[in-house]
Amino acid sequence: MAQPMLGRQMGTASDDSNVNNAQSLPENCVQYCIFLIDSDAQNNQKKHLSRLEDLRKSALRLTTRLTADYIWQKGSLTLDVVTDQGLTFLRGTTDYGDAIEDEWLIVYILRELSKSHPSAWVRVFDADGEFLLIEAANVLPKWLSPETDQNRVWINHGRLRIIPQQSDKGSKSKLLTLPDAVGIIRNAPGSLIHSDFIEAEAFYRLEKYPGQIQNSLHHALVTIPRRLAHVLHQSPKAVAPAVESFYLRDALDLKTLLSRNNDLHFPPKDLVTLSVKFTRVLFAQLRSQRFEPPVPWATLIQQAKGTEQTRLEMGMKLTCGFEIMLNNISKTDSREAQEASIVAEDLKEDGDSVLPGDDEIITWKDAHREDDESWMDINYEDFENELSGRKGGNRSGPKSGESVVAPNKSAQTGLDENTDEKESDDEELRKLASQLEAELKQHGALKLDQPRNNASVLKDKGKGRQKASVDERNMAATTDHVNTEYEDENDGDDGEVDIDYNLAKNLLESFKGQAGMPGPTGNILGMMGLQLPRDEDTSDVEESKGR
Repeated sequence: MAQPMLGRQMGTASDDSNVNNAQSLPENCVQYCIFLIDSDAQNNQKKHLSRLEDLRKSALRLTTRLTADYIWQKGSLTLDVVTDQGLTFLRGTTDYGDAIEDEWLIVYILRELSKSHPSAWVRVFDADGEFLLIEAANVLPKWLSPETDQNRVWINHGRLRIIPQQSDKGSKSKLLTLPDAVGIIRNAPGSLIHSDFIEAEAFYRLEKYPGQIQNSLHHALVTIPRRLAHVLHQSPKAVAPAVESFYLRDALDLKTLLSRNNDLHFPPKDLVTLSVKFTRVLFAQLRSQRFEPPVPWATLIQQAKGTEQTRLEMGMKLTCGFEIMLNNISKTDSREAQEASIVAEDLKEDGDSVLPGDDEIITWKDAHREDDESWMDINYEDFENELSGRKGGNRSGPKSGESVVAPNKSAQTGLDENTDEKESDDEELRKLASQLEAELKQHGALKLDQPRNNASVLKDKGKGRQKASVDERNMAATTDHVNTEYEDENDGDDGEVDIDYNLAKNLLESFKGQAGMPGPTGNILGMMGLQLPRDEDTSDVEESKGR
């Protein structure tokens, strides 16, 4: 079973200058800091480090207990003992990818940790800043804005506490530094604000925990090779890096999968149907991908029908994800991926004799479990309510879109925008649109009057404009001259049909080589307004060439 990362050893220091700076965080990452405000250990560095280490171990034990069966999208809660700006504390950063639920699970774990450790003070933020305040935007005081909220929001003993604004006018616009914030907590903890209204809004998403940990999982029946079933049974959490490998695949990853004579880790033979555990995000990522079956899978997919085909397609995608993951195992730092690689290597050495039989697979936990997929259906009325900020509809759902943490950070002010503000925003949007248009025109992206092969068309289009610039007239004349020369050179060319055929053939082969992925040929055809259907076989092309 994969454990949370243990982090650095006690006392390891860091001198990162960007710590506690939301702007320095990568997108889809959450950072958290835990300070131990303990008067007994304040002047004893050795005792302070020892208690920090005990707190770190307690946090990891809590994480293991709460998330034993959970599948993290990219990484779990991690904690290191670091020293920065003269302060020694615990810090961790987690990349939650597309799974916003992982971010809130970390907040839940940290809040639960603070309940059992009253001397622990927790600060958590992401690339959007103080996202807890973003959740509570409608009930925040006017002075608490994105310009002044840094280092003010803390979690202690399960409660949300806010460092108030300084009374002296000189420091009104000054950002609160981390050492100053810790100094206020240490010397005047009673001065911090606790509002039930702000806390209820900020922690709204946590109301569904700990039940949400299990509710965010999804079990689905898929058809996969028996060899992969063995690896998945030994390393069930490896499904996350495998799905990510499939979801982020590129042309190089597909090269080995599309080869007919490739030594695959999991060839599509001796297939079994069993239940695989995903998170809802992982399942949606896998299910939503359109993927052309590789050569070894193509016949199997075509012969299957209905539910059998759906399970086979999902199994094909998952298997390809594992293939890509293992082919790039030297480039990954995922512990789950490394564990799966070890199991796969052991399987090569031990042979198929260690593979589970059908009778054994039946005894596995939830071997035939298949959860309802209705959660994938979008309720557009609720979706519109969420986008508009209304709280109508089903309050049991997420407070805002799953993939959106903070559409507009100015919402932190908690104030309704007046007419002047709206007009100001509209004016800024108009200026931005004008700048974008100018940039696009400068680079030729908005030249709607592109010259065509027929010079007369260009001339006809020019007649409808009252004033043509000198540059446009020169361009038209140049185009006429070039087109005339091109037509003269190609008069009497008997090979025109062959050229057209070769061009079309090369385009189609290049398009097929993209295997459903974005590519230059698809982009060119898309700009021409052409959408090619799925290419099942090339036999028709070869037959037409023979004719």
